[in-house]
Amino acid sequence: MQLAFRSQLGTTPLAYLRRVRLDLARRDLTRAVPGDGVSVAAIAARWGFADPRRFAARYLATYGELPGRTLRR
Repeated sequence: MQLAFRSQLGTTPLAYLRRVRLDLARRDLTRAVPGDGVSVAAIAARWGFADPRRFAARYLATYGELPGRTLRR
C-alpha cells in the first residue's frame, strides 16, 4: 500500500490522511461564525489533532497562516 500511495499520490497513507483531516479542519475554521463559541482547539480535536500547538504548526506550514487568523476572518 505504501508503494501504491507513493506512486499514485506522491505521499504515504498517513500523510495523506493527515492532510485530509487538516483540509477538513480548515473548512470548519472558514465556515465558523465569529462569536459562536467555536475554538481552534475544539475544531482541531474534532479532526483528531490532540495537541493544538502541533496542529497550529502544521496548519501554518500548510496554509501560511495560523488557524486563529482563519477563524477570525
